[in-house]
Amino acid sequence: MRATARDDENTFKILVATDIHLGYLEKDPVRGNDTFVTFDEILRHAQENEVDFILLGGDLFHENKPSRKTLHTTFEILRKYCMGDRPVQFEIVSDQSVNFSFSKFPWVNYQDGNLNISIPVFSIHGNHDDPTGADALCALDILSCAGLLNHFGRSVSVEKIDISPLLLRKGSTKIALYGLGAIPDERLYRMFVSKQVTMLRPKEDEDSWFNLFVIHQNRSKHGATNYIPEQFLDDFIDLVIWGHEHECKIAPTRNEQQLFYVSQPGSSVVTSLSPGEAVKKHIGLLHIKGKRMNMQKIPLETVRCFYIEDIVLANHPDIFNPDDPKVTEKIQAFCMEKVDAMLDKSERERLGSPRQPEKPLIRLRVDYTGGFEPFNVHRFSQKFMDRVANPKDIVHFFRHREQKEKNENEINFGKLLSRPAPEGTTLRVEDLVKQYFQTAEKKVQLSLLTERGMGEAVQEFVDKEEKDAIEELVKFQLEKTQRFLKERRTDAEEEKIDEEVRKFRETRKKNTEEEDEEVREAMTRARAHRSQETVHTTFSSDDELMDTRTVEQKGSDDSDDGFSISATTSRGRGRGRARARGTRGQSAATRGVSRRGRGNTSQESSSSGRTYKPIATPTKNMSIFDAFKSSRQQPSRNSSAKNYSEDIVDDDSDVEEIPFTASKVNQRVSSTSTSSKTDSQSLSKGVDFESDEDEFDPFKNTTASRRNRR
Repeated sequence: MRATARDDENTFKILVATDIHLGYLEKDPVRGNDTFVTFDEILRHAQENEVDFILLGGDLFHENKPSRKTLHTTFEILRKYCMGDRPVQFEIVSDQSVNFSFSKFPWVNYQDGNLNISIPVFSIHGNHDDPTGADALCALDILSCAGLLNHFGRSVSVEKIDISPLLLRKGSTKIALYGLGAIPDERLYRMFVSKQVTMLRPKEDEDSWFNLFVIHQNRSKHGATNYIPEQFLDDFIDLVIWGHEHECKIAPTRNEQQLFYVSQPGSSVVTSLSPGEAVKKHIGLLHIKGKRMNMQKIPLETVRCFYIEDIVLANHPDIFNPDDPKVTEKIQAFCMEKVDAMLDKSERERLGSPRQPEKPLIRLRVDYTGGFEPFNVHRFSQKFMDRVANPKDIVHFFRHREQKEKNENEINFGKLLSRPAPEGTTLRVEDLVKQYFQTAEKKVQLSLLTERGMGEAVQEFVDKEEKDAIEELVKFQLEKTQRFLKERRTDAEEEKIDEEVRKFRETRKKNTEEEDEEVREAMTRARAHRSQETVHTTFSSDDELMDTRTVEQKGSDDSDDGFSISATTSRGRGRGRARARGTRGQSAATRGVSRRGRGNTSQESSSSGRTYKPIATPTKNMSIFDAFKSSRQQPSRNSSAKNYSEDIVDDDSDVEEIPFTASKVNQRVSSTSTSSKTDSQSLSKGVDFESDEDEFDPFKNTTASRRNRR
């Protein structure tokens, strides 16, 4: 075991990994156990190196609802390596009731008297295993309840986020561990811009802490707001562990503007046949002593080899001529030679890695632009059935679309599909919905609903199996339009109503924040509708609608606070979901705990407990004109609690890996402190990262350099 000469009571040893995706392709006869074998190797490295704890950066599971096999195997591996008699050498000095406020057991697992933990595991959730469902739970909460893992970094609000760190201490070394689980990038981007994200700092001697931040978001830019720029993060951070991006860039890189370092461990399994996944997979052994750190790369030996190569047929005019009647056979023979060459390379590399799976992953991307025709891929793949782990998708044909001159009255879909989407890029459902309605004929375009809201509702239906999402969004926006028309005292004439609806819709489209609020309200109602069956009942006939009105009139005479429905009319779906994902339904004020922060010792928060009062819901085939007339006869009585839902996509990014030795000068200014600091404190911060060939010395002398911040 390496680095034993430098192990002492003041040095943290942390195993760092992200995006393990347990359960990926678990039903595949060849690749089904890949994730579990690699996870076993990761924990074995942690045990052999006697680390203080394991830090995971999200997406431990590939599915939001992992199968019983996946959960059972995960429990086995964690119990095998993380339980034992070896004492834990560090302590937690922060308020654990704040760090784990959403748990029924708000303390770290190794301090539980009923458990015997030798290696604690700390993890945030990713977009694949994020909290959802009736009680906003995720698979990590199951592991946490069993005492095998510590789930932290979960935000209980989507309006304002206060990230309270876990304060860890080992000897003279102190770490402030910040975590933020996955949140939709667009929403988190807006929250950063509006300064609604605050990273709380220890009140006492804040500059003596090593600040470590774990985040799971898009790092590369996929749109105007569909990523999180590194510049958004606070400059007092020392090291960022960035999850969600699958390309391994584990060597910390320096952000010259914020003067912190970013390490991107990448995934431990190939989930998309893209170039970023072909990079050698590593995990990191992070050493922290005082304000100095070192990241040691540990290559994973059980990861299945992946080789990818691109072929552009037009670049080989001496070999391929589109007018040649046998050109297709020549292309097939050429591709076969390429695949054989990659398989030979795989066999040579396996000689030094006996633990590596035998069959590699092969991907040959062929650009057949220029008049060429693809051959039969399935027939081609049959020749490699026994040698390749992915025989069904070895060859991928694509070509760049040529944009045509568009007429004034026709839609140019070439702008939307000018080239095939890069492999590994996830197309978002809401984007497809928006593109469809924006390019559709005028007679089928939305006149009441908005494309953005409909896209979010469809995304909830597809990703989270929220079957009432679309229906509740339609009902919610219909009710809001009805209230608007009544406030404007619009005459019950169809032409005037249509004009007012059009103006109202345009106003809502311009106010994106209000529109997001509408979507979150609708998603909240979809969940609350199923969790409170006796209060929120879906009616499917005119007779039930009349019964509801009768009961409502009776209920209004008896009580002002609630609303009850007899058993004969409660024919709802009965699938209970009490809260939307992202808002846990918890109030910090009820816990009676104080947070460590910048100047404030406690923070007040209140829960808005509004009571739903059902309204007479129009039948599904009712027009806006009929609904408006119906609403005049039956007043709407409705108020909504603020809860939200969230969706995320993932991809890879490129950051150049370089060895480095550096230090920086920090000037800290506490934004919430009653007295501002005018004197900057210069703290030397050195980070060492050496190649695998160098002699391991995590705390060798570094050349100090200083830089004054403007």
